[in-house]
Amino acid sequence: MKIPALRANIGDWTYYVTTLTFEQVRTHVSQINQELHKSESLRDLIQRSISSNYLDIKSYILNQPELFFNSLVLAVYDDYPDWREIEFTYEGEETYQMGLLDFPGAFKIFPVDGQHRVEGIKAALEERPELKDQRIAAVFIGHKNDRDGMQRTRRLFTTLNRYAKPVSLDDIIALDEDDSVAIVTRFLLEDYDLFSGKRVAYAKQKAIPPNNHDAITSIITLYQANLELFKTYYSKQFHQKATPKKLEEYLKFRPAQENIDGFQAFCVGFWDAFKTNVNAIADYLAVLENPAADYRNNESGGHLLFRPIGFLPFVKASLIIEDRTQTDFAQIFERFSEIDLDLNRKPWHFVAWNPTTKSMIMRSDSVILLLLIFMLVG
Repeated sequence: MKIPALRANIGDWTYYVTTLTFEQVRTHVSQINQELHKSESLRDLIQRSISSNYLDIKSYILNQPELFFNSLVLAVYDDYPDWREIEFTYEGEETYQMGLLDFPGAFKIFPVDGQHRVEGIKAALEERPELKDQRIAAVFIGHKNDRDGMQRTRRLFTTLNRYAKPVSLDDIIALDEDDSVAIVTRFLLEDYDLFSGKRVAYAKQKAIPPNNHDAITSIITLYQANLELFKTYYSKQFHQKATPKKLEEYLKFRPAQENIDGFQAFCVGFWDAFKTNVNAIADYLAVLENPAADYRNNESGGHLLFRPIGFLPFVKASLIIEDRTQTDFAQIFERFSEIDLDLNRKPWHFVAWNPTTKSMIMRSDSVILLLLIFMLVG
């Protein structure tokens, strides 16, 4: 096997950057065996770390036309490849970083980072062999299968995996082009009057900063509320319960535009009824300066809907009531307007709002949800 590559250094590592076809990955990259531990039990521990997540990667490869991956980090040992550098001159500057990696016959390769990607690629090729010429970026390092070499590679293995961070919910909301809920949430933030401008607060957490007197809720809470709407939409659209597994699978891949448009229309219908028939929201929209100041404060707590811990249960309660009673959302919200949602009054004292410490009571959302349903339908 001969492949073009770039050679570079970082710390005390020399590494080579290249690409491999899916077929080369299947043929030449093995699972970690005796390379990191001599103990059979510890080797088994590493193997068991390859979870069923590789099946999600297989599904991604088979179903996503815009497929893309991070680089694999691969260790080579036994017989190291020969580096045959090529002098490259451009505009008077020379570099010897480019060349060919010439692999001998006895080499062995295992993944230091990307075990699940490797297994996902292999599984995908079992189903669709025609994907064999797809290419993935790879970084090669050298490995010695002795005590010092194992220790050095183990350290790299844990470094690469320990500091890898999953995609944050913030990034999903802002960037994901497959997640229908993220796509529609962005539309609402940009083009829908109830949530545009300063009416939704950016915050790393669901809580809204105390000095914010403009927003009705936070971006994360809005996404979570739209996710609840999507569960209902999914169940109506596909006539089956939206289980966490089904939702997770559906939101991984961009559906047909007509399905996105259908969900967007469902959301707009819900929020239109919400802003028109909930008196506090209609009054809030009519105020130009600091519209949320009277609805969220540290003296009386304000209004339940202007706290994320109340906003989300309110949405959930409305969806549950609509499903159980077949009452349209406009009527549900009209009836909710007759209920006192002032946090400084019963039944919200010591449920959502602590009048002694003048602070919100966290983790009370399930109680709030049940109270809202009881207060409306008994």
